[in-house]
Amino acid sequence: MTRLALGLLPLLAGLPAFGGEVRFEDARAALPVEHVYSGGWEHFVGGGLATFDCNGDTLPDMFVAGGEAPARLFVNRTEGAGAPLSFALGQGIPELSGVTGAYPLDIDDDGLLDLAILRVGPNVLLRGQGDCRFEDATAAFGLEAGDRWTTAFSATWEPGASRPTLAFGNYVDRSDPEGPFEACDVNELHRPEGLGYGPPVLLEPGFCALSMLFSDWMRAGRQDLRVSNDRHYYVRGGAEQMWRMGEAPALLGAEDGWKKFSIWGMGIASRDLNGDGRPDLVLTSMADQLTLLSDGVSDYVQAPYEIGTFAQRPHLGDDGRPSTGWTAQFGDVDNDGRDDLFIAKGNVDQMPSNAINDPNNLLVQQPDGTFAERSVEAGVATTERSRGAALADFDGDGRLDLAVVNRRAPMELYRNVTEGAGNWLTVQPRQQGGNGFAVGAWLELRDAEGRITAREITVGGYHASGRALPEHFGLGAAEAVELRVIWPDGAMSDWVEVAANQAVEVCRDAERGLEVRLPGGPAPH
Repeated sequence: MTRLALGLLPLLAGLPAFGGEVRFEDARAALPVEHVYSGGWEHFVGGGLATFDCNGDTLPDMFVAGGEAPARLFVNRTEGAGAPLSFALGQGIPELSGVTGAYPLDIDDDGLLDLAILRVGPNVLLRGQGDCRFEDATAAFGLEAGDRWTTAFSATWEPGASRPTLAFGNYVDRSDPEGPFEACDVNELHRPEGLGYGPPVLLEPGFCALSMLFSDWMRAGRQDLRVSNDRHYYVRGGAEQMWRMGEAPALLGAEDGWKKFSIWGMGIASRDLNGDGRPDLVLTSMADQLTLLSDGVSDYVQAPYEIGTFAQRPHLGDDGRPSTGWTAQFGDVDNDGRDDLFIAKGNVDQMPSNAINDPNNLLVQQPDGTFAERSVEAGVATTERSRGAALADFDGDGRLDLAVVNRRAPMELYRNVTEGAGNWLTVQPRQQGGNGFAVGAWLELRDAEGRITAREITVGGYHASGRALPEHFGLGAAEAVELRVIWPDGAMSDWVEVAANQAVEVCRDAERGLEVRLPGGPAPH
């Protein structure tokens, strides 16, 4: 099956195979304590983690949901590229239980990342104070925390707003715990009002959201909210949803060209796979991990089965029952210039219709645009009940490492030791005023042949697992690329040349368009 026949990555069809076989080594000993996501039926879902830098040392730290057990902050103490991974238990954070997931973002635009904490019970906003210290600022931010069962989150900066709009996705209605079927709760939109947030706008009907993502899906300059829903509880009448943002959010229907379909929606992963500059999607579910490709005009079409991302049954053992996917995340694990895909798998608990020993997937993209299973060879094909996951460069060597949160089993951590990996670049956009981390911006890289790779800065998606890290690009053999930024307000910088194998900040400059700085330079505020 050729790349052209699949409709995949036509702009990258000339990229050669590059690098060696992907390899990870077990680094769980680097965690200071054994961490387990635990709890009863209200923690069948959730189990996410947030990856972000909370102390300014450029290395990713982790806040990990605990379910009925306390959530934990793991502070990265790795001494640099080539050194063994090392984490310490963070002490500067309130103790929280009932946590299902977390998302980092800078709510108050002070240059420090805060945390939106999802819980069974009132949600919490933690204000970052620097040096991995946080305080509960839910009331100070004016958020009506509610008392729902929250399992999804996304955020965006609407035009003219100095603070983000927050969307919380809720699961089964906790007021009816004895009869959960057909009892999905509503979702909530919290918009800035004055120095805080106004009363929540209810997004209803809700169909048991497990993932949501604001994105400029059509590259039209407006971020709309996609919601992925679990049809196990809405049973009938529900579907995947798209809310068009405006003065009053509008739920799209058939009259808007929205194609209604229902899945056991659990996670959203977004990345431009076919080279048209728009985000394509992997939606995790039971049985099939659905892949949708933008058609380059106005719609999405289902990718052919031959793409290799459907991962519908276990690839190890003799359990032929359907798989259950949770967090899916794209990342170039061998830096060959082609994005790969990790999918965390695991039975809800003991659901007899689905596989019990369900190995995680590491799908490595091939030169023809298809994806091949490599989790066994890479050493990450574990069969615990996995939930949240993160691909992040924990040691700063340019290779993406892996963390996985498990239900009723210890958290996993892996260091990427792939030999012969390609060149790389990480890019962190920054701008003055509200939305200092430039959520909603698009990064574009152009190689020597004129091929463009586009990447959107978002907050949300996955399953209960947020990230606020510089964007990582594998470059293959390229020693330099050109970079430009399309800022959230639509302003476009000039192209600038950037050398490979470094981490850079790109700062908006009113006169020069784009200033490239090495990390640790003066902040753009």
